This record gives sequence, structure tokens and C-alpha cells, in this order.
Amino acid sequence: MTDLEEGPVRPETPEVEHAEARASGLLGVIMVIAAVVVLVDAARLRDSDDALGPAAAPTLLGVLLGLVGGALAFQSRHFLRTPKARPAHLWRLAVLVVTLVVYALLLPLMGFVVCGTGLFTVAALLLGAPHPARVVAYGWTLAVVVFLVFDVLIGLSLPAGPWGF
Repeated sequence: MTDLEEGPVRPETPEVEHAEARASGLLGVIMVIAAVVVLVDAARLRDSDDALGPAAAPTLLGVLLGLVGGALAFQSRHFLRTPKARPAHLWRLAVLVVTLVVYALLLPLMGFVVCGTGLFTVAALLLGAPHPARVVAYGWTLAVVVFLVFDVLIGLSLPAGPWGF
């Protein structure tokens, strides 16, 4: 493979590493806050006699979100102590937050599979995924599998959108 097939190569300078670590740490803190919100909401769901009640999936998601967010924040702590911050590299985080807001607004209109694919694609590309076509295919597959798991196995319906999926 040539460098052109793998995508652009950017130099790893201390400033770039610091900016990436700062963005990762901030994203980790946001994820931990979101995990707390998800876990509190999951605790408020009614109990069920089923093996997997309605709180099972949100609780698992909240725990995983908290673990990953905590790991991101913990990993970036070294770089956050150093004074070389360049906020211009935080544009990725801003784009991701805007993408999450657009996802939340379009979810009832477009459905989970379409919105989930878009969210996964944008997040993966922002994090440096090299093949956009593959990322879209992976995102679509992941969204469909999650939709089917929730709809068929668990019995919780996700927003279907105008296409029924």
C-alpha cells in the first residue's frame, strides 16, 4: 500500500499529541456525565419479571459508556497537566457534539438505522478511519444489528422512521 491509499500522514508533534489528548480527555468527561444520566434513567425504569427487563440494555450501555469515558479521561491526564494547549484542534469534538445533537433531532424522523449509521460514520471519520466507504458499510451493519437485537431479541422498539427500520 502507498501512503495515498492509507490517507494523509500528519506529523506527530507534542502540540498535536497534546491537543488530541485534551480532546480525548474532554470527550471522556462528557461520556462519564452521559453514563451517569443513562444509569439514573435506567434505575427509574419499572421492574419486570423477564430475565432481561427494560433497564438491562440502558444499564449495560451506561456502564460501558462510563468505563470507556473514564479510561479516556484517565489516559489523557498526563497531557492535560502540561501548558501546551491548542484549542484549534478541538474542532473534532465540536463536530461530534453537533453530530450528536443532529442525531437526537433526526432520530424520530429518520429512524434508528439511518441516524445510527450517520452517527457511527461521522464519529469514525473524525477519529481517523481511513476508508469512508467501509466505514459507512460498517456503520450500517452495526446499526441494523443493534436495531434487530433491540427489536427482536429484547422486544424494545427503536424509532423506525418512514422506511420501517
